[in-house]
Amino acid sequence: MIARLGGAALVGFTRTLVGARAQWRVAPPGGQCIYFANHTSHLDTVAIWSALTPQQRAQVRPVAARDYWDKPGLRGWLSGRVLRAILIDRNRETPDADPLAPVREALDQGDSLILFPEGTRSNERLPQKFKGGLFRLASEYPHVELVPVYLDTLHRSLPKGALLPLPLPLYCNVNFGAPLPRAQDEPREVFLERAREAVEAMA
Repeated sequence: MIARLGGAALVGFTRTLVGARAQWRVAPPGGQCIYFANHTSHLDTVAIWSALTPQQRAQVRPVAARDYWDKPGLRGWLSGRVLRAILIDRNRETPDADPLAPVREALDQGDSLILFPEGTRSNERLPQKFKGGLFRLASEYPHVELVPVYLDTLHRSLPKGALLPLPLPLYCNVNFGAPLPRAQDEPREVFLERAREAVEAMA
């Protein structure tokens, strides 16, 4: 109950703060998805999450950096109790550890994901080069829809390095595109560039 109340409050807060609203280019997929997006702000995760329907939010979990989200207080409560985030160790103490192991576990149990393939935030409006995690997951879970997402305006509302959101008289459109089709035996770099271009095309 606390998580549901917190989720409703977070949706209301996000929509009031940045006006996050969904723009679907096609009908939303009905099954399991990986939503992959550009990453310019700490508001990105909650903007995408808030733009989804309650039914979609119940099944989706963001993939997030442990060093930022696993903190005492509000940040840790949001990531753990409301967003149910999958926390990834970006600075691994054990080099052989697989950072995607908890992500695979979530996919195996039927969850959808919110993923930022750039790996870190950027001050640029357009997405930078994608890292290989999206390719690995796409290859291992061919039944999961790959949905590109472009976040507009958040790079101005809470840019990298800012502590507080800037008041903007603009809405943040969360643009959801058509699922990315698979191509048999597609090389890793070709797939990643095609995925990045699918996000950029909605800018």
